[in-house]
Amino acid sequence: MYQGLIEKGKEIFIVQSAASVLNWDMETKMPPKGIALRSQQLAVVARVAHRMITDPEIGNLLDRIEGYPEYDTLDGIQKRNVELTRKAYNEFTKLPEELVAETERQRAITVDTWKKAKAAKDFGTLKPELEKLVELRREAGEILMEVKQTATPYDALIDHFEPWITAETIAGIFDELKEGLISIMRKCLGADKQPDSSILRRRVPVDAQRRISESLAEFLGYDVKSDEAGGRIDETEHPFTSGYYDDVRITTHYYENRPMSSLFSVLHEAGHALYDQNLPGDWMFQPVGNASSYGIHESQSRFVENILGRSYEFWSYYLPTLNEFTGNIFSDVDLDDFVLAVNQVEPSKIRVEADEITYGLHIILRFEMERLLFAGSIGVDELPDIWNRKYKDYLGVEIENDSEGVMQDIHWAGGYYGYFPTYALGNIYSGQILAAMERDLPNWKAQIAQGSFKDVKRWLVKNIHSCGALYDPQDLIREVTGQEIDVRPYLSYLDEKYSKLYGY
Repeated sequence: MYQGLIEKGKEIFIVQSAASVLNWDMETKMPPKGIALRSQQLAVVARVAHRMITDPEIGNLLDRIEGYPEYDTLDGIQKRNVELTRKAYNEFTKLPEELVAETERQRAITVDTWKKAKAAKDFGTLKPELEKLVELRREAGEILMEVKQTATPYDALIDHFEPWITAETIAGIFDELKEGLISIMRKCLGADKQPDSSILRRRVPVDAQRRISESLAEFLGYDVKSDEAGGRIDETEHPFTSGYYDDVRITTHYYENRPMSSLFSVLHEAGHALYDQNLPGDWMFQPVGNASSYGIHESQSRFVENILGRSYEFWSYYLPTLNEFTGNIFSDVDLDDFVLAVNQVEPSKIRVEADEITYGLHIILRFEMERLLFAGSIGVDELPDIWNRKYKDYLGVEIENDSEGVMQDIHWAGGYYGYFPTYALGNIYSGQILAAMERDLPNWKAQIAQGSFKDVKRWLVKNIHSCGALYDPQDLIREVTGQEIDVRPYLSYLDEKYSKLYGY
């Protein structure tokens, strides 16, 4: 019985991985005219996957396994696979097939419209398609409230990305995070010592940036070049990671006068890719062989991008390499000045360009808006004005047009409501993970300075990646750190780092 359940699940994972390739192609290689056909392809694949997941035979197998007199003889991994399959089955059987297919079709259309509307700086073009998608996701949230046992539709949507946490709990965590971030931000902005960020706006040709991306991948052990490569780096409007186990692809966006943008996006996305590629091979095609949650996933990408990638030790190793690829355009820059520049704290308009300190504020305001939207307190047409007011209140910046404002991210056009909180949760987790890692690897910074990521990667694989979805995210953090989710280690990491950089 159990093996039959696993075999049915394997086919579902294969179909879902095929859908991820279709989505990757839609963002990277698909010709513009292909969007209408692609939206129908994705809708059909979603329909097929839904039928497979809700197959009554899966329900029968689950009933028989759970009612089996010797159920307790299953090991922990087998029981977890049954538990995760039951959760997915109960939830998907509540969602009408037509709603699933229509949502996928509308998602493809809305993303395509978003690209055009963003280029034209015209939210009015996006609004009607976005309204359709929001309504579809709201309907799904309302349907899933009962089976997920949540108090609100938004909580049901959050649960897909971060299981067993509510918007109310997140709001409490974010209040503490916001207070800490604003305090550190003000200390940095008020410090006498300030970076010269103009050094980071020197022109680096795109071809050189591509070579930099490949060298970063090599440093991290993300293979994009060998005959056995399981990854690749492509170019899109918005960077993302897509794939499963042996085929995990990342994307970035190159700006000639902002080379650090692609550099840090590659580090971020490669952090995601390393997690996906280092899940236990024996668990492939099993529910337990997935990531614990999107928040845990973000903890890995933010760890690589920021805790590693913005550290003094990393740049003491990598700055000479950067000069090699760029024709020594940074050769006149002192290492301390460069490290301070890449860690500049400055309120800004664009989330993906934000520094470590202000980044969380970008996420918190998005979370607050999503919560209002799905509570019915605001409408899609109000999003631009509310966005602009919050950016003024939280970050003190003026939004000049909706492309640098409410349309800057792909997430809402892609229907990923409930995803944004996981970025800030991932930051918080990364602080707790760092504190745990430093107990085991007190000399990790020295190893990075010598150009070796191997021991850090080995620790992350052992303690995070190899656990897959064996634990829910809160349980995994407790297992790794011995603590419940706690903002303090992350804020302590930031305060210690930035007090040294800024001298406050």
